[in-house]
Amino acid sequence: MDRGILEREPELVRLATAAREAADGAGSVALVLGEAGIGKSSLVRAMPERLPQHTRILLGQCDDLATRRPLGPFRDLIGSVGAELARAVMEGGDRHRVYEALLGELSGVPHPAVLVVEDVHWADEASLDALRFLVRRMAQLPAVLVLTYRDDELSREHPLRHLLGQVSRADRVHRLPLARLSKSAVHTLSSASSLDPAQVYEVTSGNPFFVTEILAAGGTGSVPPTVVDAVLARLRGLDGRSVDALEQLAVVPSAVERTLVDTLLADGVAGLAAAEQRGLLTVTPERVAFRHELIRRAVADSLPAARRIELDRRVLTALVARPGSDPARIVHHAARAGDQDAIARYGPAAARDATEAGAHREAAAHLRLVLRQRHRYTPAELADLLERYAVECYTLADSVEAVAAQRDAVALRRSLGDALALGADLRWLSRIQWWAGHAEEARDAAREAIAVLEHAGDDRLLALALSNTAQLRMLSDRFTEAIAHGERAIALARRVDDPAILAHALNNVGSARWRSGDPDGRRQLEESLAVALAAGEVEHACRSYANIIWTLLDNLQYAEADRFLPPAMELADRAEHLGFLNYLHVEQAMRRLAAADWEEAERHAEYGMHEFVPARCPALTVLARVRVRCGRPGADEPLTQAWEIAVGTGELQRTGPVAAVRAEAAWLRGDHAAAAEAAGPVHAHARSLGYGRYRAELGYWLSKAGQPPVPADDSDHPYALQAAGEWKRAADLWQQAGCPYEHAAALAESPDPADRLTALAQLDALGAEPLARLVRAELRRLGVSHVPRGPHAATRGNPAGLTDRQLQVVRLLVDGLTNPEIADRLVVSVRTVDNHVRAVLEKLDAPTRRQAAARAAELGLPPYGET
Repeated sequence: MDRGILEREPELVRLATAAREAADGAGSVALVLGEAGIGKSSLVRAMPERLPQHTRILLGQCDDLATRRPLGPFRDLIGSVGAELARAVMEGGDRHRVYEALLGELSGVPHPAVLVVEDVHWADEASLDALRFLVRRMAQLPAVLVLTYRDDELSREHPLRHLLGQVSRADRVHRLPLARLSKSAVHTLSSASSLDPAQVYEVTSGNPFFVTEILAAGGTGSVPPTVVDAVLARLRGLDGRSVDALEQLAVVPSAVERTLVDTLLADGVAGLAAAEQRGLLTVTPERVAFRHELIRRAVADSLPAARRIELDRRVLTALVARPGSDPARIVHHAARAGDQDAIARYGPAAARDATEAGAHREAAAHLRLVLRQRHRYTPAELADLLERYAVECYTLADSVEAVAAQRDAVALRRSLGDALALGADLRWLSRIQWWAGHAEEARDAAREAIAVLEHAGDDRLLALALSNTAQLRMLSDRFTEAIAHGERAIALARRVDDPAILAHALNNVGSARWRSGDPDGRRQLEESLAVALAAGEVEHACRSYANIIWTLLDNLQYAEADRFLPPAMELADRAEHLGFLNYLHVEQAMRRLAAADWEEAERHAEYGMHEFVPARCPALTVLARVRVRCGRPGADEPLTQAWEIAVGTGELQRTGPVAAVRAEAAWLRGDHAAAAEAAGPVHAHARSLGYGRYRAELGYWLSKAGQPPVPADDSDHPYALQAAGEWKRAADLWQQAGCPYEHAAALAESPDPADRLTALAQLDALGAEPLARLVRAELRRLGVSHVPRGPHAATRGNPAGLTDRQLQVVRLLVDGLTNPEIADRLVVSVRTVDNHVRAVLEKLDAPTRRQAAARAAELGLPPYGET
């Protein structure tokens, strides 16, 4: 074996196996992870020799630019892929064209294809989106997607986390964490050197790159203490012109194309021979690259600031002089060289390219840099830049920056006297304020937008403003006002023949009518969906689906919701509308919660746990309710967060569910005063608006808390029936709707002990321990002689009440397996195992895995494979 890939045989075998399976049509994703210098690139270089004959290998590299190049790793594929993918990547504005071209490339012959994207911890947002698209489809492709990344550089907020979460849910995943070399391997590598292998191992801890650099610099007879020292020691014997050339190339954080090399270096590639011979560079006819990114960084970081600024200035001059240079690269070197004129000139174009490619994070970074020099732009230009920056921040869920930038844009529009631009920016400000959770500010901006545009002569902009206001009124349950504004928007949208605005307005009016009890509202909502689908307006179609499903769930029409959820999620998934896809997952979580499918409810709710407020609030509510009903710890934190978000919106659709869970949690722990305090104010709000669902549920919890009778709710909602003492009718309705927990809770209110025993059996089967405990106590108080003791006593082989899958997981924990190893053993995703392990720790009341294993042993749970 090549000594550069010692102790990597298992990983190479798994990659080769994955490629053979892909050739048979079973594609997969392989994650190669580890610290810098661990040998990820070396493994990739060694891989081709192990792959099936005729395997196509496509290699893309993510660069360590201050602001990444949109679709950077896919641009690297140009020259080794077909014309369609090359054109799609270079033009960059149509991401769906890029995605389809990638699918076509990986599906083509010969196969299998192995697409390697290195250093994805540096990937731009557009590339991450493209990779998410591929990950969900790899299992059906004759290809393997290999992603390498540094797992020790990922903060909780790192953009790569979302992609890795997607990978963990994929059907076929290979996780290849690379370990450091053993003492034996370091001894083998050191055998031809005069250095002491033990000392080499002590200093390097077996990091392969560090070992290699120390051995290469070992002529000094001593072991350099750091990687930087080892690399710089290798430069000492080079002549001055070679060192100058290396330093010049080191400020370019990517492979340097041949034309740029020839421009920057007087001797061109000929001047790099000595550095290449020393293993510092890799030189091909097309480009030059450092053998490892750590070498480039060591050289660049050793430069004095003045020297580095000058070198960046030279690269900037060369790029500006060359037609077609990537504006992102120009801006990177302009920032490093401190050239503010170049930033102001090329920054807006770099941001536009990023926006068109879907790289919103990179677009925002460029605009943030540009906006540090506001004095360089006219007021109109600055207003445009601020609006673009606000929209990018809105897309990225950065509410603070989005609101501040859009406010500044509105202030500039006022000073310019352009009514149309001002009205458009006020409408955007309203949308951003609502999304940020500032309901009152959103309504203020919406009102002003209509006032400004009412007589400005642009029916399209006025229709947008009216429909925006209709949406705000609908969301705050002011249905009459929503319908009035929405109908005006519908008429204007039909007049200007704008299907997007028409779909939006129909959605708002239909939702308002349906939620206020008018069945014709559903027809309008479904018309909104049809208009959006016919016009190819995917975002509006997703919103129509979301509102249809939400209303069906509110109305307990779960079978109908089940009919709409699959096509809605398929559409959002196919179109890569991740915000709506996550929102639909949360609606699926609400559906599974109603079915008392706790684990699936939690799994789907996790999709909404990001900063998108409309999804995060109901996701937190579902997670809290599962924990409350199952008696698991940890409900308080998500409830507190959900309540804070809900209060900020002022919307009953947010405050109602959270207040209900808070009241239920308080009642289950016997704190009736807290239950009444949680339910009372929101119940009063629901009564004032006449909205039945939350009025009925919160009224029920007030009655359970022993409050004086509230005004009778004349609806036939099961909660209203329970509050009126009609437990039997309520139980039947809950059963018909498919809500087993609520059905059992209603049965438990029967005066007949037999009904209560039936309810208790159902609650025990559901794992609903808190309510089951109360029912047991009440049965004993009534003098029932044989009250079942429950699953903790009855199920001796499973005293902790674990599910079958959780039993498998805890037994593997006892055996000392890691989550990835458990995932491999059970043939599930790592994310699924993460969720099971978290539930196991909670049920066993164990804060650590070790304590969980000890607790399992105490309870007599047998090891995996035993019964």
